[in-house]
Amino acid sequence: MAEELHKKLQQEVENFQALQKQYQKTLSVRQQLGGQLFENETVKTELDLVKKDQEVYKLIGPVLIKQDIEEALQNVNKRMDYIKGELKRVDDTITDMEKKQDSQRDVLNKLQQQYQKAQLVAATKN
Repeated sequence: MAEELHKKLQQEVENFQALQKQYQKTLSVRQQLGGQLFENETVKTELDLVKKDQEVYKLIGPVLIKQDIEEALQNVNKRMDYIKGELKRVDDTITDMEKKQDSQRDVLNKLQQQYQKAQLVAATKN
């Protein structure tokens, strides 16, 4: 009995560790998206300061290409909208993963208690 519980406990610990690893990766993606959003907000702030008759250039590879300011603003706004959508998706995923981790912790605690009881029963029989 205790041996079966031990194997099940080990399997659940492995499942929990896999959840934690996936959670860390998702947090890393969240952090990257946050950085990208900050960069784009900075670009938008700078573009807002540019007068309509001034020239704006975009770096494409090693070359600076002249770009219309309105087009540049539209591109930055589209990028920010996309990043915000991705952030919302990742935040929802993180919330789900936190719930799964809490559930997995509960399962682990129950199994650990059962395993300890089984060990006590086995020890008292000997």
